[in-house]
Amino acid sequence: MPAGELARDDRFVRITMEDVIFDPRNAFVATRRRENSFDPRVAEAPDSARGLMHGIFVGEIQALEGAGRTCWDFETGSDTGDIPFELKLDMARQCWDEARHVEISVKLSDHMGTELGEFSEQTLLFEAACNEDPVLRLAGVNRALEGLAIDVFTAMRDFGGAFADPVLYFCEDWMLADEVTHVKMGSDWLRRITAKDPERQQRALDFQRTVDKVFSFGGFRGEEEESPVHLARKFRGLAGFTEEEITDLVDVAAEAYTEALAQAEAAAASLASA
Repeated sequence: MPAGELARDDRFVRITMEDVIFDPRNAFVATRRRENSFDPRVAEAPDSARGLMHGIFVGEIQALEGAGRTCWDFETGSDTGDIPFELKLDMARQCWDEARHVEISVKLSDHMGTELGEFSEQTLLFEAACNEDPVLRLAGVNRALEGLAIDVFTAMRDFGGAFADPVLYFCEDWMLADEVTHVKMGSDWLRRITAKDPERQQRALDFQRTVDKVFSFGGFRGEEEESPVHLARKFRGLAGFTEEEITDLVDVAAEAYTEALAQAEAAAASLASA
């Protein structure tokens, strides 16, 4: 199913990942000191949080759509293109969770003063959920993107705590618990399905690494002090990530950060010479 066929009303404004990456305003990054936009001392912090909350909202919609597609797209069985019936049950449970997260995110957006559609939507999450291999879907969505959700919800929960907002803190903490479960399901099923097929497992992990790099957003998620979202190591461990995998993810995020700085400096130089 093409992402362009996702059901949306006229409140939603869709953009591509290329629009985000090549936005000329990103050149501004190279001309100022990077700072953690979720730091309560930063004037833009409330608006940064509102934008991220809207991103969570559209991400939850796509996560619901992606889990639903996995329930629908594959036959039950033991062949390479099939999935176990128990995995379908887990995906159905995830649909239930994601639907609840959409409702919570709508209410939180209103709580934070944001209108639906105020910020744009890009559909890379759903596209990662459309891979023909169900194991790659588990790696790209449940481990990479739901893993990102663990990091983001931890950051938003802490942001709510810093601003003494009990509503935001409680809701993010509640959804965080679900995300740990979703990632753990992906970790367990990935290893279980590929236990006798190491090549398939490696392809899935390589795909996960690619998705992780893209969704590090050039340093938005990383270990640098300036990164708004840091790796939630404790919760990732509970979700089935090994210390080696977490260390590799730190390296992936650092690569994304370095490449983003180089692109921003090149864009700034291009604008200066224009």
